Amino acid sequence: MTMTDDSGTDVLSTRYQKSVAEYWNKEKDPVNLRLGEVSGTFHHHYGIGDVDWSVLEGPESTREARTIEELHRLEGAQADFLLDQLGDLGAADRVLDAGSGRGGSSFLANLRFGCQVDGISISEKQVRFANDQARERGVADRVGFHFRNMLDNGFPAATFQAIWNNESTMYVDLHDLFAEHARVLKPGGRYVTITGCYNDVHGRQPSRAVSQIDAHYICDIHPRSDYFAAMSANNLLPISVVDLTAATIPYWELRAKSAVATGIEEAFLTAYKEDSFHYLMIAADKV
Repeated sequence: MTMTDDSGTDVLSTRYQKSVAEYWNKEKDPVNLRLGEVSGTFHHHYGIGDVDWSVLEGPESTREARTIEELHRLEGAQADFLLDQLGDLGAADRVLDAGSGRGGSSFLANLRFGCQVDGISISEKQVRFANDQARERGVADRVGFHFRNMLDNGFPAATFQAIWNNESTMYVDLHDLFAEHARVLKPGGRYVTITGCYNDVHGRQPSRAVSQIDAHYICDIHPRSDYFAAMSANNLLPISVVDLTAATIPYWELRAKSAVATGIEEAFLTAYKEDSFHYLMIAADKV
């Protein structure tokens, strides 16, 4: 069955894209759902910042709830940090959340800036969930989600003042992605990504731990240098790079002790601590 978006364009053009869409259409991971239930804002990314380890102390009967709330606070801090990099946006601006998941970052962007937000995902289930959330929040006139492919998003050229990917670039070819982002970004517009990438200072092959992460999420983690090469080739000039690796390790250490651990925590911690894997924020302007 051919799956088309609201403009009639085929969304899933390869077998791999179909497998990724199927993965996220079936996904019911408590680490995403239970954390989102804390505040009603559902994220699909990890956390940063110092952990309040006191959540593991106190009554056993409420320890799990305290831990879930702390993990959600850390992922909220990550989303806030990404939004800090988007520049001076206002109600007249339109922005794109590429790989928008269940919509958490999109709603936070609209709440902070008043801007119009479009989210895109190749998971129809995620798009339905996020649009339902937009209606429940009363912002459906300003925040909308589309079943579209970030490599061929269907928007006119120079539509957006800002675009971001939050942990979604490892599912696509970076040159194709940044070419499409550059097409729909306005001149001087801002692009931001927070992503995991492997450290190719040690070679052009991912470590065993990084390969385990790839297999778990059926993704293809890129080497660090590929981000900068692909940006340069597509008129995206990096203006800020922040290594968030040390800032995300506490999140993973707490998650490993939580009821929502998925079994991949040790691979992340090993990869980060052996320096084969980095967690980066890269902000770039279209020139």
